[in-house]
Amino acid sequence: MTVQYFTPEGMLQPTPYHHVAVGTGTRHVHVSGQIARKADGTPVAPGDLAGQVAQALRNTAVGLAGAGASFADVLRLTFYVTRWSPEKIGDFMDGVQAVADEIGLRLPFPPASLIGVDYLFEPDVLVEVEATAILD
Repeated sequence: MTVQYFTPEGMLQPTPYHHVAVGTGTRHVHVSGQIARKADGTPVAPGDLAGQVAQALRNTAVGLAGAGASFADVLRLTFYVTRWSPEKIGDFMDGVQAVADEIGLRLPFPPASLIGVDYLFEPDVLVEVEATAILD
């Protein structure tokens, strides 16, 4: 396996993600920011953070698969969420949990950051996901 996840003693626990990932492969995979759009550009789940998180993660899985990777190979995830506030964490995690089994995303997931932003490139886009993976 090219990626090992762990959370060293002394780091905040529990969290829905591992704090550290160590990759030992040589092929790097970078999936650009994925949003809740179908391949033809049709918006998915307008106004629904959970639904948009789920679709953005599905699109991320498609990008990973295209490079011969899966979520098991992911070193890091970065989420950008518009108008973030702590009370949105339930909806955010509902979206993750709704799709985790379908796309092979184990919980706790890889090291991750959730970054609140004022807006993304289109007014209906509530979340964007980036992934970095490593293969041997």
